[in-house]
Amino acid sequence: MIRKLLKGAKGYELQSIFTVVLVLCETALEVVLPIFMSNILNVMQLYAMDPTGKGLTSAITVYDFCGGTHTLLTYGVGTIVLGIKDILLNTVYSYGILMVISALCSLTFGGLAGWLCAVAGAGFSKNMRGMLFTKIQSFSFANVDKFSTASLVTRSTTDVNNAQNSFMMIIRTVIRAPAMLIFSTVMAFMTEPKMAWIFFAAIPALGLVMFLISTRVHPLFKAMLKKYDKMNADVQEDLVAIRVVKAFVREDYEEQKYRESTEAVRKAQLKAERLMIFMNPLTSCIMYGTIVGLLIIGGKDIAVGTMQGGTLTAMMNYCTQILSSVMMICFIAVQLVLSRASIDRIYEVLETESDIRDGEQSDKTVDSGSIEFCDVDFSYSSNADNLTLEHINLSVKAGETVGIIGGTGDGKSSLVQLIPRFYDVFNGCVKVDGTDVREYSVYNLREGVSMVLQKNVLFSGTIRENLLWGNKDATQEEIEAACRAACAHDFIMSFPGGYDTDLGQGGVNVSGGQKQRLCIARALLKKPKIMILDDSTSAVDTATDAQIRKGLKELSADMTTIIIAQRLSSVQDCDKIVILDDGKINAVGTHEQLLASNSIYQEIYRSQQKGTADADGDIHTEGGEN
Repeated sequence: MIRKLLKGAKGYELQSIFTVVLVLCETALEVVLPIFMSNILNVMQLYAMDPTGKGLTSAITVYDFCGGTHTLLTYGVGTIVLGIKDILLNTVYSYGILMVISALCSLTFGGLAGWLCAVAGAGFSKNMRGMLFTKIQSFSFANVDKFSTASLVTRSTTDVNNAQNSFMMIIRTVIRAPAMLIFSTVMAFMTEPKMAWIFFAAIPALGLVMFLISTRVHPLFKAMLKKYDKMNADVQEDLVAIRVVKAFVREDYEEQKYRESTEAVRKAQLKAERLMIFMNPLTSCIMYGTIVGLLIIGGKDIAVGTMQGGTLTAMMNYCTQILSSVMMICFIAVQLVLSRASIDRIYEVLETESDIRDGEQSDKTVDSGSIEFCDVDFSYSSNADNLTLEHINLSVKAGETVGIIGGTGDGKSSLVQLIPRFYDVFNGCVKVDGTDVREYSVYNLREGVSMVLQKNVLFSGTIRENLLWGNKDATQEEIEAACRAACAHDFIMSFPGGYDTDLGQGGVNVSGGQKQRLCIARALLKKPKIMILDDSTSAVDTATDAQIRKGLKELSADMTTIIIAQRLSSVQDCDKIVILDDGKINAVGTHEQLLASNSIYQEIYRSQQKGTADADGDIHTEGGEN
């Protein structure tokens, strides 16, 4: 996990390394403070016992900041080398000044470490989000379908935040806690080896508690994050479809559904936290038990005169530092367990290979726009028993206009999405200009194909900014020509801002038909060799539909055009019409040929003719216009 995390620290290595160094310096200075305090207390205890020093017959031993010992003076019977008051004052001043300097340096190092850690952590999260976003951009539709949009959003936000916290914890707290544990243990053994052995009973007990809780908590946190995905999916769905929700007065239903999602998250959190609740009580019991043991042993030694009070105080401080470090390691372990689930989810995305990869002929471009389907089978689930398209054989010459009709679910959109390789075929191949689309680079292939999807998508920004998606270097004349061909120029100019009108998020201030025409104009600006219109004139009237088709021919006569439509009027002038039925090609021919020989086409024609006749009588029927 740490190896994976460090990949995101690229560009912030120096900040991370200096954070570790400063944390080690801060910890080392904290560890020497109990020694300085011990020296002061030992001398004060000596002075309290005999202010004159005449009754003392032993040496006064103090410890320096390197762990060494020094005898300040030796007393003979009734003999004193230096006045005890002077010793006290010198000791308090010397070690007091050292304590202040050490504390200030420790504070400085800690502050700098915190600042550098924050810089490295923010850079880490930026890198991780950038890596995720770049990876997601390379995904095929199948990859996105696998993870779901809501899950990818959660992984790019909540999971990255958890990973950032883990990274900051690793370069600071994870270094500090073990360092404090090691340094304090060494100093405890140097100060009073006999008492230090008690830590070897406490540390394994704390380690066992940490291990048992962390191993049980991880799967619970992983399940909790899946609940987060479901909750985010509900929010996303509600916001995208907010107009439908309000139109059907389903706010109460959506609120109830969201409450159920949040309740599921709450229960998952509670289930995971239930185990963590035992962490603090168990570790506190072990810590206070160790302190009691030190007091019992130290009290006896002080009573018999084999230990000084300052030494016991130092050992108590080291006990607190050691066991606090172990408790911190336990806490870190639990946090890393939570983060591990998030990190695994992040790297599941980063390590997923896109189903769509560049072919060997990476320099080849689409030159003419001919298309050929050679015995194509396709399945969204890559399952031969669940084919969406079956045995598709179809040839489209460069510059032809081909219409595709069929019922809902017959595979019309699936068929055309194979051309720019949004998905790959299950069997067979799709050729463009005589070359298998899998041999092209994805960029060059899609540069030669423009596709207007069923769902019209516009982005926040002006009309001009949205149109320039088709060609970022397009001139005003080219923009207007594309918009005139798509019957969009007149309504654009009716806005006060013209082409600089702000569309708002998703184009909320234009109608469905206007969205479709803007999307068609955007696709035309790309000047593609192949244009695919996937039911993209469904929201415009028949007259506008006819004008758009006429504009397409005039703007680019040599462009291969594929039109998916529900209305026969949209495709009846095509060079050929393909009828799809249950994922198979039922017939191919012109309007006249199919009308004379194909029963499916005849049935569609009669139903739409009837709808037109009824519409003339002011009756709205299926197939009527908005």
